[in-house]
Amino acid sequence: MIFFFILAPIAIIYLESKFSVVKKIGAVLICYAIGLILGNSGLLHEGAYKYQDLLSQITVPLALPLILFSMDVKRWFKLAGAAITSLLIGVFTVVLMIFVGYWIFKDSIDEIWKVSGMLVGIYTGGTPNMAAIKTALNVDNEVYIMTHTYEVTLGAVYLLFILSIGQKAFLLFLPPFKKTEIHGPVIKNSDLEEEFESYEGFFEKGTFVPLLAAFGLSVLILGISYFLGTLVPEDYSTALTILLITTFGIAFSFVPRIKSIKKTFQLGMYIILIFCIVVSSMADIKELANISVSLFYYVGLAMFGSHILHAFIARFFKIDADTVIISGSALICSPPFVPVVAGALKNREVILTGLTVGIVGYAVGNYLGVFIAYFLR
Repeated sequence: MIFFFILAPIAIIYLESKFSVVKKIGAVLICYAIGLILGNSGLLHEGAYKYQDLLSQITVPLALPLILFSMDVKRWFKLAGAAITSLLIGVFTVVLMIFVGYWIFKDSIDEIWKVSGMLVGIYTGGTPNMAAIKTALNVDNEVYIMTHTYEVTLGAVYLLFILSIGQKAFLLFLPPFKKTEIHGPVIKNSDLEEEFESYEGFFEKGTFVPLLAAFGLSVLILGISYFLGTLVPEDYSTALTILLITTFGIAFSFVPRIKSIKKTFQLGMYIILIFCIVVSSMADIKELANISVSLFYYVGLAMFGSHILHAFIARFFKIDADTVIISGSALICSPPFVPVVAGALKNREVILTGLTVGIVGYAVGNYLGVFIAYFLR
């Protein structure tokens, strides 16, 4: 069983690199489907649950530092004022819509404060943040999977709009992009693919050996954070552990020797895929059917409401349409989607903006999500 959980994501990553249809569906969604089928097939022994639970608890904390090691904080300061303003507006609108949704659906969604924290995480960073907050808040597996499934489904609708008529729609009330507004290097799609998606050369000695060292450092960070987390009351222990892991991961991204290790982001995302299969294999399909429809509307409000409000506020700050679209897409869909959206906009100059907004989201998402969840509780 454990070998299957480890090897299945490798097969999916390989198929994703070979077949465009697999890439369009997405590795995360495929992992959820495989896990659900396996977990509800009756093939797993009853005693398997303790191993599944252990894997679900350690995978995200191990993946987080690896994802954060690849951050380039210095890039943040290369952004022009419009991009920074758009980032701040984007985070503000996400949080505001989470609060509005909480007020609307608080009587129809069980433990909505936990759902709120996860939505803050995924709409400021992405799947790693959502998974981390799920762990930090001890969210039920069924609620987590259904929330993320709704997010992926609505996210596909959002991307379809952005990649087709999104730019024309936003240009109706926002100014067009001016090439002089943002300075700095133009990043090529191939560079972004190498940084975030490509696993090519992963097992070469010059890449794999440093990656093992990075993984060892991630294990050390997990151990230290777990120990420090035991020093506080049990209700806050897991949340503090996740926040400490996030902090250590960001701190080590400032160390040039750690930052220069290639493929740490890919290794982190591979471990997240293991988490996706494991956690979905623990879910009961019958329980998924009982999830409130209100949850679907809450996810939709957080996604579309935040982006519409983002665009509305951006008009008063005279931020251009492309910057609003790319920063909103980075927050909602995460950095790997940035070059796709930039290609649809026919504007490579906004890639740096989108990439940086997304990476900032990775950094702040866990702090913000955990804080807002406990605040709402």
